[in-house]
Amino acid sequence: MKFETTPAFDRDFKRLAPEHQKKFREQIPGFHAAAVRAASGDAKPWPNGLRVKPVHSAAGVWECTWSKDHPDGRATWEWIEVEGEPAIRWRRVGDHSVLDTT
Repeated sequence: MKFETTPAFDRDFKRLAPEHQKKFREQIPGFHAAAVRAASGDAKPWPNGLRVKPVHSAAGVWECTWSKDHPDGRATWEWIEVEGEPAIRWRRVGDHSVLDTT
């Protein structure tokens, strides 16, 4: 599955401490596999540990939790199409405050 990032995501990611960048990257393989299952129509593709759910204040935007420890690691994303295939656009990454500015 293809993905892209927004400039806001890129800025957020650069501001993360290296150990938090590493924690986020460690979650990507599981997230990717679940996103492929979701795009295929699987009714329950997301691992419980990622706590994937829609962002209430932003239609079409989803969040996942990539760390429950300090810091509270969250990322927001949305489904898009790239070359006619489902893809992910990562919007923001950081702590819970990324949900305030999606």
